[in-house]
Amino acid sequence: MSQLSAPQASPATTRLLSRWLLLGEWRAHPVRALVAILAIAIGVSLGFAIHLINAAAFNEFSTAVKSLSGQADVQVAGREALFDEAIYPWLAQRDGVAMASPVLELQAAVAGKTDGGPLHILALDVFRAGFISPDLIGAPAEGQPFDTLADDALFLSPAALRWLNVAQGDKLALQSGTGTVSLRVAGSLQRARAGQRIAVMDIGAAQWRFNKVGKLSRIDLKLRQGVNRDTFQAGLARALEAQYPGRFQVGQPNDENQNSRNNNLSRAYRVNLTVLALVALFTGAFLVFSTQALSVIRRRGQFALLRVLGMERGQLLRQVLLEGASLGVVGAALGIAGGYAMAAVALRFFGGDLGAGYFAGVQPQVQFTPVAAFVYFALGLGVALLGCAAPALEAARAAPAIALKSGSEEVVTTRLAKTWPALACLLLAGALTFLPPVFELPLFGYLSIALLLIGAIALMPQLAAVVFRFLQRTWLRTETSKHAPVRSLTLARLANASGQAGIALGGVLSSFSLMVAMAIMVSSFRVSVDDWLLQILPADLYARTAASGGTAGLNPREQASITALPGVARVDFQRLRSLSLAPDRPNVVLLARPVNLADPEKSMVLVGDTLPVPDGAKPVWLSEAAADLYNHKPGDSIKLPLAGGLHQFFIAGIWRDYARSSGAIQMPLADYRALTGDLDVSDAALWLAKDATGEQVQQRLKALPFGASLEVSNPSAIRALSLQIFDRSFAVTYLLEAIAIVIGLFGVAATFSAQTLARAREFGMLRHVGVTRGQILAILALEGGALTALGIATGFVLGLLISFVLVFIVNPQSFHWTMQLHLPWPLIATVAAALLTAAAATALIAGRQALSAGPIRAVREDW
Repeated sequence: MSQLSAPQASPATTRLLSRWLLLGEWRAHPVRALVAILAIAIGVSLGFAIHLINAAAFNEFSTAVKSLSGQADVQVAGREALFDEAIYPWLAQRDGVAMASPVLELQAAVAGKTDGGPLHILALDVFRAGFISPDLIGAPAEGQPFDTLADDALFLSPAALRWLNVAQGDKLALQSGTGTVSLRVAGSLQRARAGQRIAVMDIGAAQWRFNKVGKLSRIDLKLRQGVNRDTFQAGLARALEAQYPGRFQVGQPNDENQNSRNNNLSRAYRVNLTVLALVALFTGAFLVFSTQALSVIRRRGQFALLRVLGMERGQLLRQVLLEGASLGVVGAALGIAGGYAMAAVALRFFGGDLGAGYFAGVQPQVQFTPVAAFVYFALGLGVALLGCAAPALEAARAAPAIALKSGSEEVVTTRLAKTWPALACLLLAGALTFLPPVFELPLFGYLSIALLLIGAIALMPQLAAVVFRFLQRTWLRTETSKHAPVRSLTLARLANASGQAGIALGGVLSSFSLMVAMAIMVSSFRVSVDDWLLQILPADLYARTAASGGTAGLNPREQASITALPGVARVDFQRLRSLSLAPDRPNVVLLARPVNLADPEKSMVLVGDTLPVPDGAKPVWLSEAAADLYNHKPGDSIKLPLAGGLHQFFIAGIWRDYARSSGAIQMPLADYRALTGDLDVSDAALWLAKDATGEQVQQRLKALPFGASLEVSNPSAIRALSLQIFDRSFAVTYLLEAIAIVIGLFGVAATFSAQTLARAREFGMLRHVGVTRGQILAILALEGGALTALGIATGFVLGLLISFVLVFIVNPQSFHWTMQLHLPWPLIATVAAALLTAAAATALIAGRQALSAGPIRAVREDW
């Protein structure tokens, strides 16, 4: 028997054969391989680029924040934006403190400048800051050494000089209340980081000029030699809490709380972008699967012959895996290179926040990170191997005697299609939607979406068999079927080759369902924001101090002037404040405004019912984000830091707010004023008298003594601007959605083309029995249309289910707000029509190529 065994091939011969098989397959079907490579490359490049952009922006933002702290060991900040400077001597004289540097931070609006936001001003005591943050000391002009102490001097960073288009010696008008403060550009901050738009001035001058006398933002402490920072910080925090409960927070520059605060600011946005980018990679995985599955079906006889000639199962398994891995290696390598280039271009032209506004005022540079590159390369390769695993196992398991027979191709797809794993994936996907977020991220939601896709794609052969067999039986019972052989042959083929039909359907299903889900999610969010704006903008006009920064506002005299204007029937004023509720989270926004206590729903967009307020309690309403982030519900009590102390409030309800993902709290303006004594306001909502027009009242507002500082808008203009900002923030999402559609179209074209070319023998046999060339092309067009129509119908249902997960699970767990479902029918119909056209056209083009060899050559392998 040993003499009859095939001789063992040498390693060199095996490698040569492997190379021939690989290159021969690529030469035979270059387009199909190219599409799979392209999908993997796009997925890897998008994921890697977004990672590099996020890492560069986050690192630069953190470094910029740290640069403002200099060499401080410990920082003391208030839970309110400003606190009384009376605490300063107590801190400066504390044991272990070598130097205490007071800091006042202001966000000052630049008069006449509407773009770029306010100017970030750091007011310092130059004599003390020199020991802690010398890089923030301005460089005065030659012969003007005392400009660092001058009450009209301002030092700008190079980025601020370029942004404001000013030079040394120029005057700069900044807003204070409704008036302006004119300051002289005395020099520059040579050591400021690239892109950092900041200004520095004397702290006494800033307190006087901006009406902040006696107020500080933080105090930087430099400790004596040998003092342990952690021990000192813990002791100081206990002492401050005992003496000033709830007023101060003690930390270290760039400590865990600071990093967490910076990270929480944009983490959900960054993670969701990364997941959306990896959608293309998932599509690439399926394209690899369809490529390798169709390749195994077409070369089933070749593999059987190789087995007969002595190739072992393990060798054949490795060969098919090698072919899939080669697609992954090439695609991943191209993706890493493309991702780096994409990140560099995006940072150069769009900034580190990609238009979302999270990292304004920094200029990050892309840095190649080998570890991340390896992870994304491995991800691309792993996806390719995963896609070709099932076809490789089937090729290795096939019995040579059966595989050599013509017509056994459907056996392959029957083995690949199992019902129970698909149903298990779908059931598990449903169960995962009930699980809570992990580290405040909807990881189970993402996993549920992946399982929905895998389960639905795996179920497609069975679905195709049920649908097309039902259609065939129904069709054969009609009289028309006796005179329409083309349609009869088409339905017979689809009903009896459902496995191969399922592979083709999977391409349509994955691309169309993901496109539908993403489109529904974005459309639902946009429509919800638009409806929310309609509800929260009931007034006829809205006025605020132009380019409103932290130094702007309306005092009681100016409020009275607005209220007394002819044509104004009613005015509601609002005060905005920033509060810190937790040291490791971004600040929440407090909105003090008139609230209809009898019916709060008339004053805000409530989520659920509002509770009656107990006697003697002060009510507040938390936004969905604030309630979720701080684990509160209606009926709870919450302590807020106001007027230098902690005050307890009753949570009367939850309201919807799409403007502040870090959380917001509403309280009656009267309660706020009674507690704080702060009578200034940030903006005003005006209802007009019946005989007044908006244009008339706008002119009267502008004619007021402080009218030039007012920015007046009507609700429609505010809505239009808000939706424009929304679209800019979601520009990257729109781009990813477009890429998913393009990849889907290419995938559908490649899959139908490969299947059509693989059926050359079938077409040759049909030609021999009298079917004309035109009838075969009609069969192909009908098949392509029928398969795509079923894929679109199923993809729509699957996309709708995925959108339910995105809208009702992923979005609330990521951004902590809810939205209504909205379906963008025109977009869905347009993409569906494009897919139908692409499938039918590809089938026709590939059919012409398959029929070009002639019927005799097509069936020569069966002689």
